[in-house]
Amino acid sequence: MFQIALASRVAEWDHSETIGDLFVASFSKLMVLNVYSDYINNFTNAMALIKKACVSKPAFLDFLKKKQASSPDRITLYGLMVKPIQRFPQFILLLQDMLKNTPRAHADRLPLQLALTELETLAEKLNEQKRVADQEAEIQQLSHSMGDRSFNKLLNSEHRQLIHCELLTEMVYGERGQVLKSKERKIFLLNDIVICANINLKGPPDINSLVPVGPKYTVKWTTPLLQTQVVEVGQDSVQTIDRLSSTRRHSSISSSTGTSKPESRPQAGEPRLNPTPVSGKMFLGPPRLYQDLEELQHDLAVVEEVSLLVGTLHGTYQNLNTTVSQDWCLALQRLIRLKEEEIQNANKCRLRLSVPGKPDKCGRPVSVMVVFSTPSPVSKITWVNRLHLAKIAQSQENTPGWECAEDDGRTRALFSFPLLTCRLPLFCQRSHALKLEAALHSPFQSSLLGFCTASTSLPQGYLWVAGGGGSSSHGQVEIFSLNRAAPRLVKTVPLRAPVLCLEYVKEPCPGAGEKEADRPQSPAKMGNIICAGLQDGSILVYSSVDTAVQCLLSMGNPDRCPVLCLKHSLSFLFAGLADGKVAVYQRKVGDRLWDVDSCRLVSLGSGPVSSLLTLEDAVWASCGNRVSIIQGSSLHAQSFEAHSDPDFSVSHMVRSGGGVWMAFTQGSSIHLFHTETLEQLQEVNISARTNHLTAGQVCVSSLLICQGLMWVGTSQGVILTFPVPSLQGIPKITGKGMTSLNAYCGPVDFLVATSSTLASDLLRRDSVFNGSEEDANGGMAEDDGGQRPERSGYTQDPEVPRLRGEKPKHLLLQYRLRSTCQLPGKPLTAQPEGNQRAPPDVLEHSLEDGSIYEVSEDPDVWVRGRPVEWGREGEVRRNKVTSTAIFSGGRGYRRVGQAGSADSENTLMVWQLPLTLSQ
Repeated sequence: MFQIALASRVAEWDHSETIGDLFVASFSKLMVLNVYSDYINNFTNAMALIKKACVSKPAFLDFLKKKQASSPDRITLYGLMVKPIQRFPQFILLLQDMLKNTPRAHADRLPLQLALTELETLAEKLNEQKRVADQEAEIQQLSHSMGDRSFNKLLNSEHRQLIHCELLTEMVYGERGQVLKSKERKIFLLNDIVICANINLKGPPDINSLVPVGPKYTVKWTTPLLQTQVVEVGQDSVQTIDRLSSTRRHSSISSSTGTSKPESRPQAGEPRLNPTPVSGKMFLGPPRLYQDLEELQHDLAVVEEVSLLVGTLHGTYQNLNTTVSQDWCLALQRLIRLKEEEIQNANKCRLRLSVPGKPDKCGRPVSVMVVFSTPSPVSKITWVNRLHLAKIAQSQENTPGWECAEDDGRTRALFSFPLLTCRLPLFCQRSHALKLEAALHSPFQSSLLGFCTASTSLPQGYLWVAGGGGSSSHGQVEIFSLNRAAPRLVKTVPLRAPVLCLEYVKEPCPGAGEKEADRPQSPAKMGNIICAGLQDGSILVYSSVDTAVQCLLSMGNPDRCPVLCLKHSLSFLFAGLADGKVAVYQRKVGDRLWDVDSCRLVSLGSGPVSSLLTLEDAVWASCGNRVSIIQGSSLHAQSFEAHSDPDFSVSHMVRSGGGVWMAFTQGSSIHLFHTETLEQLQEVNISARTNHLTAGQVCVSSLLICQGLMWVGTSQGVILTFPVPSLQGIPKITGKGMTSLNAYCGPVDFLVATSSTLASDLLRRDSVFNGSEEDANGGMAEDDGGQRPERSGYTQDPEVPRLRGEKPKHLLLQYRLRSTCQLPGKPLTAQPEGNQRAPPDVLEHSLEDGSIYEVSEDPDVWVRGRPVEWGREGEVRRNKVTSTAIFSGGRGYRRVGQAGSADSENTLMVWQLPLTLSQ
C-alpha cells in the first residue's frame, strides 16, 4: 500500500513536492503495529525452525543454497526475513536525512517531522513489545526447566517481573589468586530475588551449534535481592577476622530446594571468599595483584637505598651513577602506578556479589563471595546499576510508585519508570520564611569516584537550590553535592534579596579555526558560570569551581524591576522583567562575562515576562497570552497569540525536537506549537489524564522534558509524566499518562533534570595513560630523548596465572634514559675493552645497559600506555553511558489519596532513571 501511494506521488511530483504525509498515512494504522509486532516477536522461533529443517532435511538446505546463488543480490533466506525488522530503523534514518536537506519554508517540512514522530513511536512500541515478549520467554524457559511446582508458582506470580538477565562466567579462585574453575552461568535479576542457573544444552552438538532450541536451566542458588551486596576490589570487608576465618570453610548458598553441601572440603563449583590482607586491610579480590604491588613497593624502597649508596661512589661510571639510579626509581614508580591501574582494570569486568550462605555451627550468619566475569565494562556497570535501582524499587515509596488512570486506576511500580530515590528538607533553619523559586544542575566531573560508585551515584556535579520571598526580605542558595547516592549539603550562600531564577552558562567551545593562544586567558580558573536573578532587579554572576563560589559581576536594570527569568545565547544574556520588558546584555569581546553598560530593553507588553526559551539564534519570551520571538543581535521581535483568552498567561515553555510545549497560569491544559510555522499542533488537558486532580481548580506549576518523558508539576502537588518522542520530530504526547503517588502538600515549585556521561576511560577494558606527562611528575617526553616503546603484542588477563614452569619475561628498567653512552666516565662492564660500543644515535640498549636494567616482570607493564586492541578502537567512542536524575521541589510530602501536614517544610525529591547506553 505504501509503495502504491509512493509511486502515485512521484508521478505528480511537479505539482506536489510532499512525501511526509504518505509515511503518516501508511504507518499510523494500528494494523501495522499488530502485524509487525507478531512478526518480530516470532522471528527467533521462525529462524530456529528454519535452521532445524536445514539440519534434518538436506534437500531443503540445498534448495536454499541454489536460490541464494541464483538471486541477483545473493541474499540468504535470513537476510530476506530480517528486512522487515530493519525497515523502520532505515526509514527513521532516511527521514532524518531528508529533514537535514529540506528548507525550513518547504511545504513538506512539517509532514516529514510528523512522519518521523510516527515512525519513532511505532519503533518504540515494537521494541517494548519485543522486550516484554523476551522477558516472558526467559521466565517460561526457566520455569519449564524446573520441575518444582512451588518454584514455578514463585516465578509466575503477577507481582514478579524480570529486570535483567545475562550470560556471565563464574570465576573460582584459589588462596593464591589462581583460577581454579570458570563456568558459564545465567543470572536472572527479578524485582525481589537473584537467581543463578547452570546451563545444560540437550541434543547432539552439531544441531546445538545451528539450532537455538533453548537451553535447559538448573537453578544453582537463589537469594533475596535485599541481602545481595556488590563488593568492589579494594573495598574493606565488613566482616571481622574471626568471621572471615569461618567463611573459609566455604559454606554453600541456600538453593531453592533447601539442600546444602557438606562443610568439609569445598567443591570446585562452590562460591569462595578469598580475602587478602594488604596494608592492614582486608581486600576482596585476586590476591596476586596486591602481592605484586607490595613487591614493587618493597623494590622501590630498596632501590632508593641503593641510590643513596651509589651517591657515595668515588669513581665516575657511565652506567652506575646517581642519574642511572634515579632513573631506576622513576621506572619503579611508574610500574607501581601501572599496577594500581591494573587492579582497577581487573575490577571493570568482575562482578563480585556477597550473598548469604549457610550459617556456621554457632548459628552466626555467613556471607559468601561469588565472582562473575562480565562480557564488557558496560555490562558490569549495567548490573551494578540495575541491582542498585531494584533495591530502591522495593522501598515503601515505590510500591507502588506510579498509577495509570487510563488503565482503570491500576497501580504499578514498573522498573522503567522513575524511582523516588530519597527526599530531604530544604532551608531547614528558615523553612517557613523562604519559598522555593528555582534550581539548576552545575556539572562537575569528579575523578575520585570509583568505577561502580559512578554507576550508582547521582549525575556528577552540584545542585543549586534558590529561594526567598515569603515573610523574609532576604534570599538564600543551598548547594548540594551529587557525587553519591543521595545529595549532601555542602554550602549555603545568603543573599541580600530573594532569588527568583537561576541560569547555568556553559563555557563556549573555541571555534574550529581558533587556536589555544587566541583564547582569552583569565588570571584564575572561572569554572562554571551561574547567574542569579534577584527580586531587587540585580543579576549576580558567580563562578563555581567545586564548592568555591565567587561573585564575579553584579548587573542591574534601569527600573530595578524584579528579574523573573534568565536565558543566555552565545553572545547575549536575556532577563525577563516584571514590567513586561526583556533586558539584553551583550558579552564583552574576548570575555565570558557581559558588559554592564550594554543593557538594552525590549518592551513586550504590560504584564510580567514570566518565561524565556532559547531556540538557536532567537529567544522566545512570554508576556500575557502572547509569545514574542526576539531575533539575534537585531533584537527584532515578532509575536503570536498562544491562548485566545487574555487571562491565560503563558507561565512555562519547554522545547523538544520541532515543538514547544506551553503551560498557562490558569486552566489545566497544555498546548504544543510548531517552532517553524508557529502552528498549534496539540492540546492536552492533564486533569482528564488522572483521577487525583480536581478539574477547574488546578494549573501547571512546572514543566520539564527529559529522556522521552514530559514531567508536569501541578498546583495541587501532583506530578504527572507523559511519553514524548525524543528525535527531531514533533514531541506529541502519544502514550498514556502516569501519575506519581508521591506528591507535595503545595504546588510543585520546580522540576530540574540532571545528567552526566560516565568518563570514557571507565568503559575501556584497559585504561590508556596520557601520551605526554610533565617532567615534574616523572614523565618521559619526546624532546627528552625518551625512547617511545614499540607496540607489544603480548596480552594476558591480569587474573590468569602464569603457566607452571614458564620462564618469566624480562624488561628494561628504564624511564628517561635510552642509553648511558652519553654519560661521563667509563662503562662498568666485564666485557673486554676492545669490543665496539653502540654509536650514540642508536636507540637500542647496549649489553652493559641491559645487564644493569634487567628485572623480572610482566613484559608489557612498562609500556607507556597499553594500546587499544585491534578492532576495538571505536569501542569507547561508540559506548556512551548516561546517568539521569530528576529533582523536584515543593512544600511538605504526602502520598496521593492521603492528607499531608498543612504546616510542612520545603522538601526536595530525587527521582532516578536507569543508566542509558547510546552510540
